[in-house]
Amino acid sequence: MAGAIARWFNERAPGLGVMYRKHLTEYYAPKNFNVMYYFGSLAMLVLVNQILTGIFLAMFYKPSALEVFPGTSEAFASVYYIMRDVDWGWLIRYMHTTGASMFFVVVYLHMFRGIMYGSYKRPRELVWILGMLIFLVLMAEAFMGYVLPWGNMSYWGAKVIISLFSAVPVVGETLTHWIMGDFNPGDATLNRFFSLHVVALPMVLLLLVVLHLAALHEVGSNNPDGVEIKKHKNERGIPLDGIPFHPYYTVKDLFGVGVFLLICAFVIFYAPGMGGWFLEHDNYMPANHLVTPAAIKPAWYFTPFYAILRMIPNKELGVLALLLSITLPFLLPWIDRGKVKSVRYRGVLYKWALGLFALSFICLGLLGGEVTHEAIPAIFGPNVDVTTVDNTFGRFWVAVYFGFYLFLWVYTYFGFEKTRPVPERVTTHD
Repeated sequence: MAGAIARWFNERAPGLGVMYRKHLTEYYAPKNFNVMYYFGSLAMLVLVNQILTGIFLAMFYKPSALEVFPGTSEAFASVYYIMRDVDWGWLIRYMHTTGASMFFVVVYLHMFRGIMYGSYKRPRELVWILGMLIFLVLMAEAFMGYVLPWGNMSYWGAKVIISLFSAVPVVGETLTHWIMGDFNPGDATLNRFFSLHVVALPMVLLLLVVLHLAALHEVGSNNPDGVEIKKHKNERGIPLDGIPFHPYYTVKDLFGVGVFLLICAFVIFYAPGMGGWFLEHDNYMPANHLVTPAAIKPAWYFTPFYAILRMIPNKELGVLALLLSITLPFLLPWIDRGKVKSVRYRGVLYKWALGLFALSFICLGLLGGEVTHEAIPAIFGPNVDVTTVDNTFGRFWVAVYFGFYLFLWVYTYFGFEKTRPVPERVTTHD
């Protein structure tokens, strides 16, 4: 029966069989993938989750900032309607909110793996650039979704982030009002953000994901050794160090999916707010333009970039630094002139620099999330000037973050790096 169905499809759409073989059964991936290679497939899983749960949420959500009763907008009320009155609505919403955070967890780990093993180097520059474009669209998608519940943090977060566009010379104020559709975030802002979040940006995101995968499968996957497996083939043209993606890595990815879903289930059923990191406490209150939250901060996945903005006192320079922090990774294929891809065979100084870079991102995330405001008095005593210590600590890590790119260019361009010999073929030992 299965064979008959396959033949029926092949007669009417022969391209499907070619695509299936090219991207699954005859796509040969390196045989030494490790645990860091789970995160690409997990990102695909979360993307599907976000689309499906988003469709169900959109059926009941009302993108309106008009008051349904005094002090509460229709948007905020519709979220509570989903949570309390729609059958299983609470589960769908928590799957969506948890999925948003887990999306960034797996994407950040996926990007770090790419940096660690040199997956941005030739011939994969286009794969890297498309991946970074996915990241930019994902940030825009997440920000607009963050605004939709129209809680108090959503309102003030939208006001602060959109106001950054006022730093653009000449047209800044006009651009800010054009994005908001008003002089302050309101009904027009909510409607256009809903349209972009539900229709426009998901379409762009899906297109970029398809292009990213197509570009990857043209040049082949990188591996922890940074060795090109296409250099060594047998008489049939099959890489000696490659194995078919299906069934070997589809089964491997299914195991990763199982573990990942267990973690997500624990979060959804026992800690959906994650102590205010996944769902902020201020967002349980309706938007109020007269009540400012004690600390206006974005969702946790934006806090490293927000900390960079906050650590620079000049608004224009802060916005410029924020843009640089997001766009510099695009230039990694040209910043890094090293001949070796994988961190396994690179110089000791590069390993230290990469470790500090990862640590700077984590520390900036804690700074942007205001965690240090509580930790500093506990460490240095109640009489310490929290702002001074916080700014000193933050500016140090901002310098480390940007210093990584400068160090990498100098270290590799002038040939200071001393690398270890790279094996001719991939290794399967740790």
